[in-house]
Amino acid sequence: MTNITTVADRYTAVWNESDAQLRRRAVAELWAHDGVEYVEGARFDRLDELVARIAHAHAEFVGSGTYRAAHAGDLRRHGDAVSFTIRLITSTVGEIAWAARVFLILDAEGRIREDYQLTIQPLADR
Repeated sequence: MTNITTVADRYTAVWNESDAQLRRRAVAELWAHDGVEYVEGARFDRLDELVARIAHAHAEFVGSGTYRAAHAGDLRRHGDAVSFTIRLITSTVGEIAWAARVFLILDAEGRIREDYQLTIQPLADR
């Protein structure tokens, strides 16, 4: 059985990883080969799309030095489903700037088959 704390820690780390090669490797290790992410009405399929989506989000939010990603520790599991809250924390004052509820469906190896991010606290206009 997969440790959900490890899943949430690794998931959060992907968004904070600044090295593109390490980030790509982390995505390949975390998501199933046919994994998919749904966020804000968009769908990202398989490794290349997931890597590009995460690289874009990293560059815009974390790589800029404005935010860091963190999970809230509110981990839940039911069978293959894992849920927790992921947040963007401001780098300067440590305030929560954005939050989403993450629902993951894991495969038999503990890799993400489906990833749903549902915003619960929108990012304020910058």
